[in-house]
Amino acid sequence: MKTKNIKLHVWRQSGPTDAGRFETYTAENVTEHMSFLEMLDDLNEKLIADGKDPVAFDHDCREGICGMCSMVINGYAHGPDERTTTCQIHMRHIFERGWDEVWIEPWRATSFPIRKDLIVDRTSLDKIIQAGGYISIRTGSARDANEAPIPKPIADRAFDAATCIGCGACVAACPNASASLFTAAKVGHLALLPQGQAERMARVKNMVSTMDELGFGGCTNHGECEKACPKGISIDFIAGMNRDLLKAMVVDRADGETPDEG
Repeated sequence: MKTKNIKLHVWRQSGPTDAGRFETYTAENVTEHMSFLEMLDDLNEKLIADGKDPVAFDHDCREGICGMCSMVINGYAHGPDERTTTCQIHMRHIFERGWDEVWIEPWRATSFPIRKDLIVDRTSLDKIIQAGGYISIRTGSARDANEAPIPKPIADRAFDAATCIGCGACVAACPNASASLFTAAKVGHLALLPQGQAERMARVKNMVSTMDELGFGGCTNHGECEKACPKGISIDFIAGMNRDLLKAMVVDRADGETPDEG
């Protein structure tokens, strides 16, 4: 079993108003079978034993499902492996790249204020969903499963969008700190289903407007979001969202309404 000492440069910040700085630690006797978070757990145990403040970082499922483990590793959101969250990275992946030093940072975006160390506040993503990422139609009791058949290609496409775990890696990887891929995924999976048609135009307008109000940047088609996304969600959904938004604006003009600027 391969073991190694790794030099860690970890971002430490006591709160949103603190300037923050990198602090250097040595993770000793790290095994190739450790997960990245287990390595941080081991570091924190040693810091606590020495009477020092442990590194604060978000985590929950540790199975690549919840999206809580948001951190930038050597410049990569969720680390260098594609379609992988931070918690799914094992130290053998770090060893294979010959990395003896690892720089660990939080998501960097104005809309994601840092709470402490590697923990950021992603409430802004919740607000985008609250603006329309749901179906509010009263459907009554549960309907028969086959009452409204959906062609499998459409169901599969909707599921691709619905796999978004809301981690925010797309925002962290984007040079503009845009949440377009996240918003497009939430808009897209409902836009493809028959249940989502009644509110389709209002949904895209409200969610995109809220995204802009929260200070996220605009999409300029760099494609970094798709590469960083742990679920591999395609930027094609952004094109679909923009198409629906344009349709909604045209309908507004036809109805005599003045669309919002921007």
